[in-house]
Amino acid sequence: MSLRVAIPDLISPSYFPAIAAVELGCFEREGLDATLELLFPVTTTYEELRDGRLDFVGGASHAALYAFRDWQGGKLLCALAQNMYWFLIVRSDLRATRGDVSIVKGLRIGAAPGPVDGLKRMLSAAGIDPERDVKIGPVPGALEKTASFGMMAAKALEEGKIDGFWANGMGAEVAVRNGIGTLVLDARREASPEAKGYTFAALVASDRMIREKPETAKAAIRAVKAAQRILREDPERATEAARKLFPPTEAGLIAELVRRDSPFYDPDISPKAVESMNRFALELGLLSRPVRYEDVVWKG
Repeated sequence: MSLRVAIPDLISPSYFPAIAAVELGCFEREGLDATLELLFPVTTTYEELRDGRLDFVGGASHAALYAFRDWQGGKLLCALAQNMYWFLIVRSDLRATRGDVSIVKGLRIGAAPGPVDGLKRMLSAAGIDPERDVKIGPVPGALEKTASFGMMAAKALEEGKIDGFWANGMGAEVAVRNGIGTLVLDARREASPEAKGYTFAALVASDRMIREKPETAKAAIRAVKAAQRILREDPERATEAARKLFPPTEAGLIAELVRRDSPFYDPDISPKAVESMNRFALELGLLSRPVRYEDVVWKG
């Protein structure tokens, strides 16, 4: 039986080490038959993991708490990449200044469930009320379980349905290259130290999987680490991994985006990263109490 590996966004660099682990044969070399699935949004992806319909999820680490309350029933296995990894884009005619997030005041900003948490908290920290000062909501059309959010966001921006979006690096790159969007913030590189630590991309499994198939969980971690190593050493391999999954234009862009992100392809999850993420989750109300590192990260 194939292992079901799901991600909430496909045409994107956000979870690309998980994509590469499947498509470049890293799972296969560990003796595992794995298939890749797209299931949007991330909150639903984690609910499917909790309910036993998926084996592994590559998603935003903090968003696992939508399904695994107080980290009961699920664990982070390894990081796919470090730091919060979304981009804030607004329409180009606004002539936004890089780093000036106040540009969002009065605008319609598209954001997906899960990722929106980081945007709202970051705006609040900058003195911008995310409920009063800006209209943040779903991107029109990005409601299907197989939606690639960043691409839908770029399309909605081009069509004038939104004034900006908070989404993945591919959507941001397409919007900027097409001249329809201006990059305001690259959170992974330019956000405050606190905001960078709100979340990160992680490989996640249920406690049931870890308990019943610990060797499979260990092999999955090795597969991701192997994929990260391949992408760091030769980012052009990303094109090979994406060719069957991405439209031609985006497949042609992915190697450059992976090259930019590859310095963040570190699988280790530090106590500091967990402390920062859990502090963010407590502020959101996703976490009801402090928890230990061992309750969050599995060290098999």
